[in-house]
Amino acid sequence: MHVMVVGLNYRTAPVEVREKFVFQADELPRANYILRNTKSILECIIVSTCNRMELYAVVDQEHPGSHMLKAFLSSWFGIPVEQFSRHLYIHVEDDAIRHLFRVTTGLDSMVLGETQILGQIRDAFQVAQQNGSTGSVFNTLFKQAITLAKRAHSETEISQNAVSVSYAAIELGKKIFGTFAKKRVLLIGAGKMSELTATHLNANGVADVMVINRTLEKAQEMAQRFNGTALPWDQLVDALLEADIVISSTSATKVILKAEDVRPVMKRRQYRPLFMIDIAVPRDLDPVLQEIEGVFLYDIDDLEGIVEANLKEREHEAAKIEVMIEKEIEEFQQWLEMMGVVPVLAALREKANSIYEETMRSLENKLPDLSERERKQIRKHSMSIINQLLKDPIIQTKELAGNAQREERLQIVSQMFGIEEQVVQKQRMDAERRRLAAEQTIEMVGLTVPFEKAPAR
Repeated sequence: MHVMVVGLNYRTAPVEVREKFVFQADELPRANYILRNTKSILECIIVSTCNRMELYAVVDQEHPGSHMLKAFLSSWFGIPVEQFSRHLYIHVEDDAIRHLFRVTTGLDSMVLGETQILGQIRDAFQVAQQNGSTGSVFNTLFKQAITLAKRAHSETEISQNAVSVSYAAIELGKKIFGTFAKKRVLLIGAGKMSELTATHLNANGVADVMVINRTLEKAQEMAQRFNGTALPWDQLVDALLEADIVISSTSATKVILKAEDVRPVMKRRQYRPLFMIDIAVPRDLDPVLQEIEGVFLYDIDDLEGIVEANLKEREHEAAKIEVMIEKEIEEFQQWLEMMGVVPVLAALREKANSIYEETMRSLENKLPDLSERERKQIRKHSMSIINQLLKDPIIQTKELAGNAQREERLQIVSQMFGIEEQVVQKQRMDAERRRLAAEQTIEMVGLTVPFEKAPAR
């Protein structure tokens, strides 16, 4: 059994590659199901954000597991492996666990120490858990990662003056305009990223905000919170006439503003400068827009330089979190090692209890005249004998958890006490419980598509 992560992020893949590997929120239950029911995959969680796409998995074998994860990506998105493999990173065991902890605490984010990723990891975990794609390993590991992230942000100053991609967009605008005073801003999209952007804009003195969204009610709700103006979607192009700054962050799967839409607008504006920031993945704004006179277009990758300006202030706090992470890795590995011991301990205790109960039934049949008090005393002292006999074997077996030859020595313990069949049965029961949990979830959400029939994207 191996913990593994295969993924790509803003460091390994440019936005034009990342936007091809985005799992939409409503696709995640089905994607988790298909991946979980792939050969070699025992547990899985899919994380998909603007800056990263990652497949976390517990696999039975390292190399077949890695191959199947890449094959899944190829099948799901309809892209040959050789076209994207150079952008992938693969981490196994401690490196995979360390990577998860660094991601969750914000140490692997474009903006060091940002907190938005914590919520995204938590949501991804909940989706996979509800879908029956996780088991005891990931249920423990991801809860530990989320708890660690909360501690890291509360016990260090890593998130002081917290920034995000949306904040970096505001910083870029300040560098260009100097001030937002008397500038009119158009926000395209009314999701969490747009709300964060509006919050930063408000804090930086912007009083004139327009919000446009496919669902007008959502645009109205956001506009009301920031004393702005809500516009219907069909007024998007016209709204460009009034805007100085456009920040777009929607969940659209294709470009929403093309060059041919904007060229006539810029002519009517007499080519007055229009500052546009696209913080969506996939991109909302046609890259060709930057060729139009008066248009200054930046995408999410352009924000990286601004983000780097914050790194030095946070690196000292990040070092403290790195120490916390190493301790957490050690604790998780101890738990993982103990997992292999549990079936042996359970089988040992079960056999001892079985012998005890059988002996007591035989004794009570042969001595039917025993009083209830006598029966209780005999049971009490007999159980005491059992516990004393088991004490040292249990302690010694637990200590095998951290032994390099754990599997071989646990096998010897099983043979010594004649519990080989019970141990195997315990292991099978655990696996069956996980399988049944997954099937129950599958029945509820109606997931029936096999891996081979995953759609080309």
